[in-house]
Amino acid sequence: MAKILLIEDDGLMSRMYGRLFTYEGYDVEVADDGEAGFVKAKEFQPDLILLDVMMPRMNGLELIKKLKEDERTRDIMVYYVNEFGNSGKTGRSNAFGSGGLYYQE
Repeated sequence: MAKILLIEDDGLMSRMYGRLFTYEGYDVEVADDGEAGFVKAKEFQPDLILLDVMMPRMNGLELIKKLKEDERTRDIMVYYVNEFGNSGKTGRSNAFGSGGLYYQE
């Protein structure tokens, strides 16, 4: 079973994505900020991380830099999820420049 780590500070969004992917048969873990997400990524070793960009304590751009620096997490695929849709090209540039593979607004 594929493993997904959802790092999202919005409780409604994390419950929605968590239920959807669990229903589809994925093993899902959730973290509500970047610091907790980094710890869970090392422990859970997901196949995919769905990552919010704007979060407290450590945002998604800061987190992916840490993930890519750590040999235990550097090869995990990261898909940025941005709910606001107002970051445009700047958000995509920052996401891809920091090592994200996909960016969804």
